[in-house]
Amino acid sequence: MATNRTFTMLKPDSVEKGYIGAILEKINASGFRIVAMKLTQMTTTDAQAFYAVHKERPFFGELVEYMTRGPIVAAILEKDNAVEDFRTLIGATNPADAAEGTIRKLYAASIGENAVHGSDSDENAAIEGAFHFSGREMF
Repeated sequence: MATNRTFTMLKPDSVEKGYIGAILEKINASGFRIVAMKLTQMTTTDAQAFYAVHKERPFFGELVEYMTRGPIVAAILEKDNAVEDFRTLIGATNPADAAEGTIRKLYAASIGENAVHGSDSDENAAIEGAFHFSGREMF
C-alpha cells in the first residue's frame, strides 16, 4: 500500500519535560504509524547541517544551541496525506497562535521552544528522514 511519510522530532524541551509518551499517544491517536523512531542527541555539527536553510537568520545560533542541549526523539511517521495532516496536528510554530488541542498548544512553551518539528513538504520529509535514519532502520 502506497502511503505518505513525514518526519518529526520531539525537541529537547519536550523530552526534558517528560512529554514523550503524551505526544506519541497523540500521534498514534491521530492515525499515524511510526515506521522509525529513536532517542538521540544532535551534535553541533548535526544541528548546523539539519538547519542549514536557516544559517543566515539571526536566530540560527540560538536554534543550534537549543537543539543540542539535550536528547531528541526522531521519528518517521506514515499516513495518507502525512505531511499536511501532521502539520495540522502540531499547530502553529508560535504556541500562542496554535489551535486548541494541537501538540504545540498543549506542550510548547514559546515560539523558540516549540516542542516538536514537522516536515513542511514531502521533499523535506524525505531529506530529513534520511538525515536521521538509514533505510534498514525503517519498518
